[in-house]
Amino acid sequence: MPALNVEFSERELADLRQIAKERGTSMKALVREAAAADIARHRALKEGAETFRAFFTAHAEEFAAAFPEDEAVTARGEAA
Repeated sequence: MPALNVEFSERELADLRQIAKERGTSMKALVREAAAADIARHRALKEGAETFRAFFTAHAEEFAAAFPEDEAVTARGEAA
């Protein structure tokens, strides 16, 4: 399995040791879980943004009609 060496400050390392101890887990498991949670969060945010963009694009005319004051205006005074 691929591995990654990560450097921490003395304070960060002490904090990680304490948290791992409190949770009854290893530091390796703690860091791996944190990274996996961040990866899952990143994927969910990316998917949510893509879903929002697709929905907004599909309903752009409806949004423009419902919120005309939010429409961008070009230099000629026309809605973009």
